[in-house]
Amino acid sequence: MHHRQNFSVDPVADPSIIVGGKSGQQYRFTVLTDGLLRYEWAEDGKFEDRPSTFAINRNFSKPEFRVKDGPSSLEIITKRFHLLYNNEEFTPRGLSVTVRGAFSSHASIWRYGEGDSDELGVQGTHDMGGTARTLDESNGPIPLGPGVVSRLGFSSIDDSESMLFEGKGVASRGLGRRVDGYLFAYGHDYRDAVKALYAISGPQPLLPRWALGNWWSRYYAYRADEYLSLMDKFQEEKIPLSVAVLDMDWHLTDDERVLESGATGWTGYSWNKKLFPDPKKFLDELHDRKLKITVNDHPAEGVYSYEDAYEDIAKAVGHDTSNGDPVTFDMTDPRFSDAFFDIVHRKVEDVGVDFWWLDWQQGPHSKLRGIDPLWLLNHYTFLDGGRDNKRPLTFSRYAGPGSHRYPVGFSGDVVVSWDSLNFQPKFTATASNIGYGWWSHDIGGHMNGIRDDELATRWIQFGAFSPILRLHSSNSQWTSKEPWIFSPEAQFSMSKFLQLRHQLMPYIYTMNVKAATSGTPLLQPMYWSFPDSDEAYRVPNQYFFGTELIVMPITTPHDPKLKLGKVKGWLPAGKHVDIFSGAVYDGNRELWINRQLCDYPVFAHEGSIIPLDAAKVPSNGGENPEAFEVLIVVGTDGVFTIAEDDGTGTSVEDIKKVETHIKYTQATGTIQISPAAGHSAFETRGWSFIFLGISELDNVTFTVDGAKQSATTEKRDNGLLVKLGAISTKATTTIDIGQNPALGNTDYLALLQPFLNSAQIEFQVKERIWDVLVAGIPKSAKISRIHALDIDIILLNTVLEHLY
Repeated sequence: MHHRQNFSVDPVADPSIIVGGKSGQQYRFTVLTDGLLRYEWAEDGKFEDRPSTFAINRNFSKPEFRVKDGPSSLEIITKRFHLLYNNEEFTPRGLSVTVRGAFSSHASIWRYGEGDSDELGVQGTHDMGGTARTLDESNGPIPLGPGVVSRLGFSSIDDSESMLFEGKGVASRGLGRRVDGYLFAYGHDYRDAVKALYAISGPQPLLPRWALGNWWSRYYAYRADEYLSLMDKFQEEKIPLSVAVLDMDWHLTDDERVLESGATGWTGYSWNKKLFPDPKKFLDELHDRKLKITVNDHPAEGVYSYEDAYEDIAKAVGHDTSNGDPVTFDMTDPRFSDAFFDIVHRKVEDVGVDFWWLDWQQGPHSKLRGIDPLWLLNHYTFLDGGRDNKRPLTFSRYAGPGSHRYPVGFSGDVVVSWDSLNFQPKFTATASNIGYGWWSHDIGGHMNGIRDDELATRWIQFGAFSPILRLHSSNSQWTSKEPWIFSPEAQFSMSKFLQLRHQLMPYIYTMNVKAATSGTPLLQPMYWSFPDSDEAYRVPNQYFFGTELIVMPITTPHDPKLKLGKVKGWLPAGKHVDIFSGAVYDGNRELWINRQLCDYPVFAHEGSIIPLDAAKVPSNGGENPEAFEVLIVVGTDGVFTIAEDDGTGTSVEDIKKVETHIKYTQATGTIQISPAAGHSAFETRGWSFIFLGISELDNVTFTVDGAKQSATTEKRDNGLLVKLGAISTKATTTIDIGQNPALGNTDYLALLQPFLNSAQIEFQVKERIWDVLVAGIPKSAKISRIHALDIDIILLNTVLEHLY
């Protein structure tokens, strides 16, 4: 039990950063940073110092600020904000904060009770939003909760009703009129605002490496042999997996004992022996295939008399079993909570289950005021998973601000539709505004909708560049997501991107470490990096995937004649390279991007370094690779440090870290691989580099600890491959490709010829376009002539995409 109490908090603020709160005063302000203010008002003059679900750390170093305290007014001034207060109960008139800096046409003024209203009084128009509890049964956009990012420069979090942690348990808020809120006044320094959130609410934990691979999930009553055969079929199809999900049919659901008891069968903790006659053997077989296992838990109905754990939990909580009444689910009761984990969950885990899928759908109410059972489930399940030096993971719904401490998020059952897909990129990236970086969606959709191979493929492509890629569907025989049941074109693309997900593991895991240590979620909206560019706000579905990649998801159906999916995107200033085709794009422009079903718009900017697993088909489990293939974009200096560990350690502070530093210097055209820092499990590792957007290099040489070696080169569709071979992990390796290398000119004829060939349009139109493309005239004249052809707008945009 003690491991569930091992929760580090530091909730009491240093008196030097507190203004007010003295005897007879009903207000208290805490200046946590120069841009983060806690504001409290209590009718009884009693203020809260216990940690809440949102705020677990308030013991900050004192920032620089000034106080002007008059008989009926108070001012607090930092370099970021200026507070005015009339010493009365909080009102929009009596409490306001001006954010210093020009973030609106007049001034950015937050007034208590008015949210982020703009000059016209429109509520919330500038708040970029946070996330939501669930996407269950949604079919497109839903309202989002608050974030800490706003174009007006301020956002607030109301913490007045949230649950409190007290000793070894939890407590409700005090009665009476009281306010407890946090104002983030960081202007357009959006990253700083989110880092301040992590400072007060706790960092994102480090996920296990295997969680970042492909998950297989389906609401379906599999037999053990059937499930194992399916896992083997994925291997035959060369599609790696890392997590095997068992939905609710792993336990008794429609057994006669369930029906006789009056239970619904949704809650259960006893294996269905008709489907899984030997659960341990079955789970051992999955582990032998390098898969981790999670099982579904709808805990709301408690523990019925037919459950294997019934007698044990009843004894532990003092429950009378004489009438066979169920043990009621009550996470607010410490005796039940301890028995639930130490008896009920442990009996299942001891067979071989690695973590739990908590499927709580019964709302935010418990017998205690203000205490949401979902918060308790998430909190205690996550901590329970960290026993015995294991790295904890839970899989559950979002409970509110602070939920980022309990990854991974289960977003719920969505409708299979383009509208659902079209909302998910924005939903996922925007969640970073409230620090929630690890959403797992039902990739491909869960229910209803229609069969659409293109939709399923685009969803998997988005999944490859999502925090978690979990294939899922309902129990209908028609909605499953095995790639080989789709058309050959869709199957090829699905397999390619599922393989790519595991190839990306070195990159994604490094970003996982970065998220846990430096407060930078894996997905970031474009406006985080370009807060003063209107274009960044016009592409809510576009995002940074880690530090090096820009993703523009295709979320609408293709044009039936041209067979192209399209998305309107924005490329910031500088040059960018499509990582799949090697096409080079000039930035500082909005443009239409068009792609066939096997391609997806993902761009790397100059100086990018993206490490991949070099295996064409990586193994199950997402293990540290034996060889790296590194994508590099020349044009400016770049650095990247690959982070790895052996998988042990409960938190990021406990891991046995191995770091491999890669540095690219543009002026000299050199790449240096430093010796691995830390204890590497590999004596040697293979290395190869793909220089994106470059078709040839005159002279490539490399040295290992100063000794000259021979490299081989090979042209690829997206650039030039340079193979170094196996190199000692203790050596310093330097590759020389020549001074100030430049990105090549995109061969737009090679890109457009296959597109025009497959386009279902008149041959004469193709001839007219091709004649212009091959004409011996300047590119600007070609662009002018293409515009004058009066052709279909999608066809026009596709040609111009590569000409500009």
